[in-house]
Amino acid sequence: MGLDPNAPLGVFDSGLGGLTVVRELRKALPAERIIYLGDTARVPYGTKGSATVIRYALGCARHLAKRRVKALVVACNTVSAVAPERLRVELDIPVLGVIDPGARAAVAATRGGRIGVLATASTIASRAYPRAVARLSTRAEVIAQPAPLLVPLAEEGWTEGEVPRLVVRRYIEALGRAGVDVVVLGCTHYPLLREVIEDEVHARIGPHVRVVDSAISTAADVSAFLHDRRLARRGEGSSDGGVELLVTDMPETFRETAARFLGADIGDVEQVDL
Repeated sequence: MGLDPNAPLGVFDSGLGGLTVVRELRKALPAERIIYLGDTARVPYGTKGSATVIRYALGCARHLAKRRVKALVVACNTVSAVAPERLRVELDIPVLGVIDPGARAAVAATRGGRIGVLATASTIASRAYPRAVARLSTRAEVIAQPAPLLVPLAEEGWTEGEVPRLVVRRYIEALGRAGVDVVVLGCTHYPLLREVIEDEVHARIGPHVRVVDSAISTAADVSAFLHDRRLARRGEGSSDGGVELLVTDMPETFRETAARFLGADIGDVEQVDL
């Protein structure tokens, strides 16, 4: 494809949740320049049908492709569940998702073979996680639990306190009854609530239960992919890279959240029209 290692890495999500992936990518690949697109005008994707999600994803992906990114990271479980093959057909750049890395980490972590997945309704309806796990293990079983209220809680910044704790508890109790020993955060928004989720998982199911953050697994996969194909950007330190933020609505609100979440001054956020 003649891809340029010095070109930026493109990342997109329906809103701010994909910043969890950006944060881990910056740790794993500090020299990389990243362009992040949050489709804040149409968030959330998780309650929408597959055809609509694919249409939105194509719009985001094409916009990033015009900015000459060397690879596209789909930092959204909903899109990763229904659209990656369509994106690969449409785009002449590599497309990486978040579901396969999360599934691999879950299979590696489980001892009893019962894997719980917290995810949006669209991701669960797609059965992407059961398929991904089945490709890796014949003995592992996926118990999927829709957790629709966690996305708006994350978007609104309600990541601690009694309200998110009670919501998380309701979802976790169902996984506890199923006897899971791993819980996958099957939406990139959910790591914003990781502390509450881990507390409830350990209290309601048991301290032995592992919580898998697919953002961490995805960053490791992207790093391996870029290095294997000699597409990783060379640099001397974390100051060599940077993040350019694009949104489809409410740039100032997003900027405040992104700065807090990424722990750095991120400059201006550009609003784009897809």
